[in-house]
Amino acid sequence: MDVDHGFYRQVDVHDHAHYIVAFFVLVIGTVGVTGNALVMYAFFCNKKLRTPPNFFIMNLAVSDFLMAITQSPIFFVNSLYKGWIFGETGCKIYAFCGALFGITSMINLLAISVDRYIVITKPLQAIRWTSTRRTCLIIALVWMYSLAWSLAPLLGWSSYIPEGLMTSCTWDYVTSTLANKSYTLMLCCFVFFIPLGIISYCYLCMFLAIRQASRDVEKLGSQVRKSALIQQQSIKTEWKLAKIAFVVIIVFVLSWSPYACVTLIAWAGYGSVLNPYSKAVPAVIAKASAIYNPFIYAIIHSKYRDTLAEKVPCLHFLAQPPRRDCISVSHSESSLRDSVLSRQSSVSKTKFHRVSSMSTTDTQVWSDVELDPIDQSMRSSYSLTALGDKECPSVTKQTKEMRNQSQEQVRLPSQSKVH
Repeated sequence: MDVDHGFYRQVDVHDHAHYIVAFFVLVIGTVGVTGNALVMYAFFCNKKLRTPPNFFIMNLAVSDFLMAITQSPIFFVNSLYKGWIFGETGCKIYAFCGALFGITSMINLLAISVDRYIVITKPLQAIRWTSTRRTCLIIALVWMYSLAWSLAPLLGWSSYIPEGLMTSCTWDYVTSTLANKSYTLMLCCFVFFIPLGIISYCYLCMFLAIRQASRDVEKLGSQVRKSALIQQQSIKTEWKLAKIAFVVIIVFVLSWSPYACVTLIAWAGYGSVLNPYSKAVPAVIAKASAIYNPFIYAIIHSKYRDTLAEKVPCLHFLAQPPRRDCISVSHSESSLRDSVLSRQSSVSKTKFHRVSSMSTTDTQVWSDVELDPIDQSMRSSYSLTALGDKECPSVTKQTKEMRNQSQEQVRLPSQSKVH
């Protein structure tokens, strides 16, 4: 291979090592591009998925899609040629794109964690926090922060060079210079370890808040417990998206941890113990972080599955089986509880019908799609459908007993008018 000012370094590895790497890179690129494209398509087709919290998930899909489409094809071709063939400029552009989209994914996960932390632990502040404009502003800041770290090696703080088997490029963490060592240390701290510490703190606080809310409900009396259960169900709805984000974060950290360890080993002055394979394998694992999220959504996010099953014919197997029995019982329980609410508040018959219709409409709202905090609390006060869904097997008897009681209560206003 041509050597130009030390930019290219020939490595002595077997040809089959390049072909094995090429195979995995091809799989990663194909799955990453296709999977993240499906995520973007699902959120584009379904308006109910386009909520401010889900904007972060959409932004993560965009960054992962761009990571896969800019890295995998070039990596694959270089592996077939067993070396870097796109020149120094191509190497810098390739490494810049990899750094930009990789850092964007990590900081975007940090933004998701902070957003869930505020919504769950500080609901009053979340009323001002959760808005489309504020969410878009945060996403723009995420990209600007990532862009600053990605541009630094192009402006003289470290540099971009081929790595591993000389078939991909990254910043120079091997050469022991002040610029390279300082950039490596600052990048690992402000892009990986500090965000990871903040994410861990946010999820610890969220877990403690959920556990405390459950304990408070157990201590309350029977009359107050119904209202508290509604509030607890609202928190659990927010917790659903937090759990999805938590799985995504764990997988992302596990993907990038080997690469972070390799860079820190070289930073500490032990780069000589790293062979081309120990540098190439962590790089491939890190680039594979772009393929996991679509599978996580398909497993956990039921409405994402339903949307893909409806819009993509070959994915119809993702649709959830219908639960007609539970739905009918849930509707009955919801209407009966509304009649009790109408009796306790002494509302008119017309207003009673209005409340019942609101409850029926509320049963059509997806449980794992984020609602506006104010709107969610208002709707929850009129409906316990989500609770009924969980108790479908046990509420049938209670529903029959309450139906007769509610019918007698509805007859009372009409009989009083006759007298």
